[in-house]
Amino acid sequence: MFNNAGTLSTSDQTVLDLDVSQFDWLFAAARAMVEPRVKGSIVCTASGAARNGANKRTVYIMSKHAVLGLVRWPIHQLGGYGTRVNSVSPSGVPTRLICKSQEEIMGVRKRYEPLTSLKGTVLSVRHVADAVLFLVSDESAFITGHELAVDGGFISLPDPVSLEAN
Repeated sequence: MFNNAGTLSTSDQTVLDLDVSQFDWLFAAARAMVEPRVKGSIVCTASGAARNGANKRTVYIMSKHAVLGLVRWPIHQLGGYGTRVNSVSPSGVPTRLICKSQEEIMGVRKRYEPLTSLKGTVLSVRHVADAVLFLVSDESAFITGHELAVDGGFISLPDPVSLEAN
C-alpha cells in the first residue's frame, strides 16, 4: 500500500494556529491491511522538510514529521502480521500539488538544484516512484522502519520566501 497523502496549506499559520483535524485522515493504511490479514508493505511519503523544518507550511511539515513517527513506531506491532512499513523522503519534487504550470515546475527544479550535492540530474516524480517500487519489492523484504531519502544529498532548505517567488 502506498500512502502519498499530504496537505499543503498556503496560509502562514504557526503551531499556535494549528488545526490538527487537517491531517488526521492521513494515517489509516495499517488498519486497512491488518484487519483482513493482508501481508505486505506500506510505504508512506514523508519529506526532507520533516527532518529540517521551516518557517512556514506548519501543517504540511507536522504531517510529514508524523509520517516518520508512523513509519518507525508501529514496526514492532505490524511486523507480527508480516507487514513492513517504510517511507520515502523527497526534497523539492515538482508535482501538481505545488506546481500549476510547466513554468512553475522548471522554477522548482532551478531553486532546488543548487541545494543538492548530487549534480547532473534533477529530482523527478519518477525517482520517487522508483524508490517506492524498491520498498514494496522482494528486494527489500527485510527492510522495515526505514526512511529512504530521495533528495540527491540535500544540503539545506531554501529560504521559504524564495519557494514562493513563482
